Amino acid sequence: MISMAQLRAARALIGISQADLARRASLSLPTIKRMETMGPERSTAANVEAVRRALDAAGVEFIPENGGGAGVRLKTANVTADTAARP
Repeated sequence: MISMAQLRAARALIGISQADLARRASLSLPTIKRMETMGPERSTAANVEAVRRALDAAGVEFIPENGGGAGVRLKTANVTADTAARP
């Protein structure tokens, strides 16, 4: 599950407001505020998924807990013209 810290960090990383994230996820502003202050677990799974999809579409990659702590980063281009041509 995405943490409230990851949500805030992801939004800051791409420089959008809570209102913009709400619009992109088709959710209400109070829902986004609640997820960022009380935690996504206080919301429905569908709402958390809508936020995750919106942030994913904006280029955010969620890093799972892996001993170094969960986090976020910008996606990198996985396929370039050079690598796309390789079998």
